[in-house]
Amino acid sequence: MERILFGDNQFFAVNHISDEKSMAQSIRFKEDAAIIRTLDHAMEAGINTFMCTTHDRIANICEVIRQHPDKYRDFKIYPCMPYAHKYANAVTELGIMGTIKQYVPGNFFGSLFKGGVAFLSKDFLSIMELLIDAEMKMFKGINTPVIFLQNVVTDLLLGLKMKDVLVAYHDYVKKKYNAEAGFITMNMPALLNMLEEGGIKNPIICASINKAGFRMSGGKELYEETLRTREFRAIAMQVLAGGAVSPKEAIEYVCGLPNIESILFGASSKTNINDTASLIHKYDQVYATTP
Repeated sequence: MERILFGDNQFFAVNHISDEKSMAQSIRFKEDAAIIRTLDHAMEAGINTFMCTTHDRIANICEVIRQHPDKYRDFKIYPCMPYAHKYANAVTELGIMGTIKQYVPGNFFGSLFKGGVAFLSKDFLSIMELLIDAEMKMFKGINTPVIFLQNVVTDLLLGLKMKDVLVAYHDYVKKKYNAEAGFITMNMPALLNMLEEGGIKNPIICASINKAGFRMSGGKELYEETLRTREFRAIAMQVLAGGAVSPKEAIEYVCGLPNIESILFGASSKTNINDTASLIHKYDQVYATTP
């Protein structure tokens, strides 16, 4: 994985600092061209991996990428699924059955009516595979070497101790898409334990890792110990702790930790992209030369 990953929160009005900034971003990125322009700024800063949700508008971005194969030859996308808001909105508008009919392909819908709950219970893993396929359609022809399960599902499965489902997700992504499975979580140590119990070695785990301990279940000290002593590939997200830590202080802290393979951040402007990337390169160099 690349050292720096570019996220998509700013494109879809997700801001952990203020509702005012969220609204401003919503207006700024109303048009797809504004998203593409910002991704181009990230590429100019040497960031060639876009980690994004399966928001409906991402399909438009993927189409632009497919239309310009030379320009985006080295560009990669890490899809993160499911995009919970999409399904929540669909359930509100269409109902549960209408949502299933819209998003799940094939003859599943007819079989569901015949088998009901028994069908759902029996073929839960098959349904999961169908949903993954439905989410991945928009990325056809695009390099997606890692496919992430969003924390809303990862942590639900973790809490329910449904280890077999996490393992099934890992195995299906590898078999069907020749990709590695990634897991986003708010409890990195507990998830790592469960994945290892399921036989998944050196997993890719994306979690909040920051100096303030923001959204780090179990506490910052446990995260630091886990990074020092365990074998896995960590991606640090929410490094600014929702605005509680300054960019300089935040990047210095994360770059000084062991076993952080990648740092994920989002930014709205070319200046902020360049400044954050420069800070990461600066402190990577500092810690690389520190005995």
